[in-house]
Amino acid sequence: MKTYFRLLSFAKPIEKFAIPYVIATILSVIFNTLNLALLAPLLNTLFNKNTQHIVAKPASWLSVIDTFNYYAYRATVDYGIDGALKFVCITIVVSVFLSNLFRYLSQRIMENLRIHTLLNLRKAVFNNVMDLHLGYFSNERKGDIISKIASDVQVVQFSVTGTLQVVFKEPFQLIAYIVMLFLISYKLTLFSLLVIPISAFIISRIVKSLKQQATESQQSYGNMISYLDEALSGIKIIKAFNATAFIKQKFSNENNNYSRIIRNMARRQQLASPVSEFLGVSMVAGIVLYGGSLIIAGTSSLKAADFIVYIALFSQVMRPAKAISDAFSNIHSGIAAGERVLDLIDEKPKINDAPDAVFIGTFSDSIRLENVSFAYNEKEVLKEVSLTIQKGKNIALVGPSGGGKSTLMDLLPRFIEPTKGRILMDGKDIQHIQTDSLRALMGVVNQESVLFNDTIFNNIAFAKPDATQAQVEAAAKIANAHEFILNTENGYQTNIGDRGSKLSGGQKQRISIARAVLSNPPIMLLDEATSALDTESEKLVQDALNNLTKNRTSLIIAHRLSTIQNADEIVVLENGQIVEQGNHQALIDKNGLYKRLIDMQTFDK
Repeated sequence: MKTYFRLLSFAKPIEKFAIPYVIATILSVIFNTLNLALLAPLLNTLFNKNTQHIVAKPASWLSVIDTFNYYAYRATVDYGIDGALKFVCITIVVSVFLSNLFRYLSQRIMENLRIHTLLNLRKAVFNNVMDLHLGYFSNERKGDIISKIASDVQVVQFSVTGTLQVVFKEPFQLIAYIVMLFLISYKLTLFSLLVIPISAFIISRIVKSLKQQATESQQSYGNMISYLDEALSGIKIIKAFNATAFIKQKFSNENNNYSRIIRNMARRQQLASPVSEFLGVSMVAGIVLYGGSLIIAGTSSLKAADFIVYIALFSQVMRPAKAISDAFSNIHSGIAAGERVLDLIDEKPKINDAPDAVFIGTFSDSIRLENVSFAYNEKEVLKEVSLTIQKGKNIALVGPSGGGKSTLMDLLPRFIEPTKGRILMDGKDIQHIQTDSLRALMGVVNQESVLFNDTIFNNIAFAKPDATQAQVEAAAKIANAHEFILNTENGYQTNIGDRGSKLSGGQKQRISIARAVLSNPPIMLLDEATSALDTESEKLVQDALNNLTKNRTSLIIAHRLSTIQNADEIVVLENGQIVEQGNHQALIDKNGLYKRLIDMQTFDK
């Protein structure tokens, strides 16, 4: 129940919906119950033509059936049988109209509550995911995250919030029916209620294991989405290595497992309804047998018309009882999905602004790393690294694979946090600088161009949505991208497809550079921006990078000589430590690791 109430907290302000819903529901229940109670005066009017038989006015309005019979009798006396029949029929029509009107209003209110809850829940989970640190996404399947945001939230909507309607309405309706049954015949009602606990026990046994199966189904569905995402992302590699059959089988196995779980859940859920209906009909048959025998024997004060109304009312008792049992069978899947969603909401980012974090709008002096270390779990990637990056300087990071180059770069915008040491920007520890303002001073161009399924214009203007056409074109020209953009189908309004699939590698990289140019940061972080390009594309991109780094502070990871030989300073990393440092010629003369790497031309990331 703790999970259920936490999910309901996303419905706030719930009183905005709950108060009008309860009022509309109570009125709907009252008139719905009266619809059946009005059968008694209708039957008496139709079949009792003896107006000489005087019907006394009941002493209390609680005698609902007798009260209706009295007013039907008065109508018969005043207006005749035909007039009384019209009076009773009009009363029934008005009661049915009001019952359905208030039921419609209550359903509208509940639907608004469901949509409001879903809106808040989906917003909360997506916002929290966007706030999480990058390390979280390295350990989680992207498909599982997508499944939680998309599928699980929907399950919560239709099962957990859907039970609100049952929780509010059906108990009211059940109580109203039982009260009316007691008013008609308390002896018969006491007899009939003896078998209801038996029905509840049988249904509870049926739905007992649904929660565990629901949890398994959500996990299995998340796995399927993950396999699908991996298959679509890696379709080229799958076909290149003739792995299509393997991927098909992998997906098929999980699909079969998911189908098996859903089939077992459906069997139990669907069994609850016919069982409750069978028990309900059996109970009605038992009451007809028992009550009818008393009337035939003349040992009951119950009139025939009242007994028919009693049977009609009791036949409806199982409907709200059945709705409640169905809701409890469905709620397990919602609770299981809700727990997965709440786990994602409860995941806290490991990188947060300090309470005293300050805003910075400029970079004026230097970035300094003081004895910085970093470890992934137990593996130390950086060891006591100290480095100063002066404003306006181009610093190149080179070294063998696994040396710690990308880790060092990721520390500057606080994508990750050092395990030891500190990083200072203009003398301020970056852990006491607002992260958004820190990152606003930095532009990033990665080896793999990250573009979005949108127009070229919107991809360039990604960090500056209010940019004008002239500003975007100016950035594209600096990035050597303007000419090829004009040659595309719709120019700057051309859609580039999923992850920029309609563009070549060099074109995608130049769009990424144009995006960085437009944001105009004073610090550039370039992570092997030319390593995946052919010679011709590399020259165009390299020219664009040279334009980009003019008058800026740049930290560059590269493996090609053309990229780093003109750097102001080259830092050589090996096994997480700085082993050499200086300009190109000085390091060549030193005849150390840098010289060997130059000779091999293999500066791997």
